[in-house]
Amino acid sequence: MSFFLLGVFYAYPQAEIRKQLKDSIHILSTAPNFSQQDTVYIDLLIRLGSHMRYFDADSLHILAKQAQKYSKLAQYTRGESYAFLRLGDYHSDLGQNDRAINFYTKGLVLAQQIEDNDLALRIINNLAAENGYKGDYAKALSGYLSGIELAEKIGNKDMLSIMNENIASLYATQKDYDQALVYFKKVKKINDEIGNTIYQAETMSNLASLYADMGKLDYAMFNVNRSIAIFEKNNILDWLAYAYETKGKVYLKQQDFKWALFWYSQSELIHQDLEDDRSKIDLFNGMAEAYLNQGKDSISERYALQAFDISTRIKFLEGKQKCALTLYKIQKNKDRYEKALAYHEIFQNLSDSLHRNENKRSLTLLKTKTNYEQQRLALIEENERALATQQRYIYAALLILLIFILVTFLVHRNQKVQKKLNTELQAKQEILEKREKELNESNDTKNKLFSIIGHDLRGPIGALQELLKLFGEGEMGKDEFLDFIPKLREDIDHIFFTLNNLLSWGRTQMNGSVTQPVVLDLESLVKENVSLLSEVAKKKSIKIVNHIEHNTMIWSDSNQIDIVVRNLISNALKFTPMNGMVTIDAVDIENCWQISVKDTGVGMDKITLGKLFDKSANVSTYGTNNEKGTGLGLSLCKEMVENNKGQIWVESSINTGSSFYFTLPKPEARYHRAS
Repeated sequence: MSFFLLGVFYAYPQAEIRKQLKDSIHILSTAPNFSQQDTVYIDLLIRLGSHMRYFDADSLHILAKQAQKYSKLAQYTRGESYAFLRLGDYHSDLGQNDRAINFYTKGLVLAQQIEDNDLALRIINNLAAENGYKGDYAKALSGYLSGIELAEKIGNKDMLSIMNENIASLYATQKDYDQALVYFKKVKKINDEIGNTIYQAETMSNLASLYADMGKLDYAMFNVNRSIAIFEKNNILDWLAYAYETKGKVYLKQQDFKWALFWYSQSELIHQDLEDDRSKIDLFNGMAEAYLNQGKDSISERYALQAFDISTRIKFLEGKQKCALTLYKIQKNKDRYEKALAYHEIFQNLSDSLHRNENKRSLTLLKTKTNYEQQRLALIEENERALATQQRYIYAALLILLIFILVTFLVHRNQKVQKKLNTELQAKQEILEKREKELNESNDTKNKLFSIIGHDLRGPIGALQELLKLFGEGEMGKDEFLDFIPKLREDIDHIFFTLNNLLSWGRTQMNGSVTQPVVLDLESLVKENVSLLSEVAKKKSIKIVNHIEHNTMIWSDSNQIDIVVRNLISNALKFTPMNGMVTIDAVDIENCWQISVKDTGVGMDKITLGKLFDKSANVSTYGTNNEKGTGLGLSLCKEMVENNKGQIWVESSINTGSSFYFTLPKPEARYHRAS
């Protein structure tokens, strides 16, 4: 199981940054009166070292040692702390866990001495990751949780995103996928607040790996493809190599070994310029497995042995176990039974050890989290006691205020009659304003009705009339007429959909609609609408995913909710480009269902969102393939959802997609169907 643990984000091409840093160091070091104890020079050494980590590890080591030496001479505590952080990274990549932890700890002590919380957070993150590599998941989780508390306190959203994602990866390694998804959901929300597309791509890569391990391969492929596009555009090589490897992993689980090897090879090409042995283990494991399934045992053996050697050198037990299993199969195929038995014993011993360790790790993860929550609860109780004391003072102040109000009331009692008259006058004025508003709404309804008829119905009907006239008068042949049949069908479907919305809307606006709720199976209703709109989706190669389970019962008017569902799915298809995805889901929330229709479409800006459900706005827009709209679908949806005692809202961002949510009540016990 491969997950890329997050450190510090780099949003620019590495090669360009390294060149700029080397040039700056050269200019500074050749300047008159140059001193190696210059803090600017030390900072440049540290930055260059961090950017050399996956490209020239020896240079990282040399630069970090120089920075530590010069910082100590200059009594530059921040520089020395950073140097220890980079020395820890160097030994971590070599699999020297204890030495890495020693350097990270030294750096953390110095960062805390100078109260540099941002630097302390970076070290806490790397220290927790190192404990995870070592197998001490309890310390890893505890470190991440304490880091999250500090990040929330100082408002460091970057590190808040990183640490939550690393916790998600920690749970995913333990195959606790539900808990991992909880943390990934937090990360996505934080990344949306930050607004950095590269952060979002890194999260999508890790999420794709998680979905692949869960067997949700469509979701995995969707996420990894989006991340690859961003990494390629920005030339982020280390993450691009990981994304290619993840895509190969998805194809491997689909048993498509040819394409799996293609993407593994793309990752391998990038790794030729990287020094990241830990990431190579999962890559070579995957390639060995793909070649083995193709019957190419010799090539498979070569990659498995490379991964086995790296795993042994950096003490990565899970990688060694997986390689041993592959090598056992290869040796068995080649009738090398003695070697096969040796690898099988290695595999078995590691499996027993890891099985015992995983049980222990799962317990320690749970215990660590429980202890942490208990500490938080104790702190909350202490705060509540302090708050209770404050509230007693507040109540005393309120009592004094109440006495003052009573005195004021007695002083101004003579004004009561005048106030009463003013109130009556104001009430009459409000009645007049209400009637004026109703009259204006009636006029708006009339204007909107004729606007929609003129704009959305007259055009298609006029085109149909003209076409029939040309055909009837012989100015158009039969073959030409038949060529227009698909276009006519689309126009008729649009007219029917518009008329259906128009009639429903007209009843609600003019005479008032009567809502007649009954017990409905939401899954059947959605399924019918998906089937009805399947041709539209097929035309744009859009995948509609219906997650609503059978017997999801609601208490609503069937005709009204049918219109709501059809409008929302139709809008999602309308504004989703080719090869997109529309997802329909329902979440159980106490006495109601929260239904969502999510798309991967063009999204909306804040101005459009602000007037989306406005009754007075007659907004008719065109979809990604110039599909027509009525301009009243969403206002109609809002009225009908509210008529059924529900609420409707939307979340959207440009080029990401839109998510429409609405709630509907569940049937009460007396309406449940007898079993």
